[in-house]
Amino acid sequence: MKNNTEHLNKYLDHCLYQKRLNSKTVYAYRIDLQQFLSDTASIPLDEMTPSDIENYTGVLHRKYKPRSVKRKIAAIKAFFSYLAHIGVLKDNPWHRADTKFREPVILPRVIPLHSIESILNAAYKEIAKGSSPRKRRNALRNAAICEMLFAVGVRISELCMLRPEDIDLCEGLVYIHGKGSRDRILHIGNSLVIDILMKYSIAFENSIASCGYFFVNDRLNRFSDQSVRRMLRRYTELAGIEQHITPHMFRHTFATSLLEADVDIRYIQKMLGHSSIRTTEIYTHVSMKKQKEILVTKHPRGRMNIGESEGKE
Repeated sequence: MKNNTEHLNKYLDHCLYQKRLNSKTVYAYRIDLQQFLSDTASIPLDEMTPSDIENYTGVLHRKYKPRSVKRKIAAIKAFFSYLAHIGVLKDNPWHRADTKFREPVILPRVIPLHSIESILNAAYKEIAKGSSPRKRRNALRNAAICEMLFAVGVRISELCMLRPEDIDLCEGLVYIHGKGSRDRILHIGNSLVIDILMKYSIAFENSIASCGYFFVNDRLNRFSDQSVRRMLRRYTELAGIEQHITPHMFRHTFATSLLEADVDIRYIQKMLGHSSIRTTEIYTHVSMKKQKEILVTKHPRGRMNIGESEGKE
């Protein structure tokens, strides 16, 4: 059998260039698979048994959280399927290994709408009160980013990779390059959001043309994930919000708000770029929580005096 590293590199190339997976996803695969090959170095891949697989997944469960274990198992399983497909393995031990486990439901954290309003207000106030043209210009970009996060529920990685040709402000369209080559086109449904994006694109026209990405920093580089996180932390503090807020929570709030407005979950699935409806269904749990809150606090039965309450003096 060839060197494991050679097989791994060929598989990662296959993921990157044929399956066209995101480079960050392929990087995560490399880490998980290198760890697996290191931990099981004493067992040749073509001699690995279902029992070996089950023992290894047991080790993972003792060391990592369920979500991390799920990701690592998926990466290793896909690697073995590839090796079997190209004829390196005659028998895939994963077909007979029992690695299923119940993953606990972790509800997505959402942002109260009044907090999103406060964050946006903090961003717009900076535009108006900026002490210099540079600060007002950057505040314009920051407001545009905050608006975009909430307007279309975009992932932070997708937002930072947007190019000028991906955005048609005349038609109010955003072309998003999603995970797993699941590209999608979304409409920006609010004219004020389009307006701030238009003002930003005009103010940064030369910088955008020079950089090649839509959201740009002062050094004419692509605005990074970390820069977005820092900017949100600052606006959260300016707005006096104690909740820890992340860019991905805007996406959760976008989806949950639409679900609570009775939008069909399959439309939401398409807007989020989920490959499976099961991924989107996590938001129904949040919606049920809101439903309970509504029925407990808003139902008129709670304001009625009936039965024992009438006999009390």
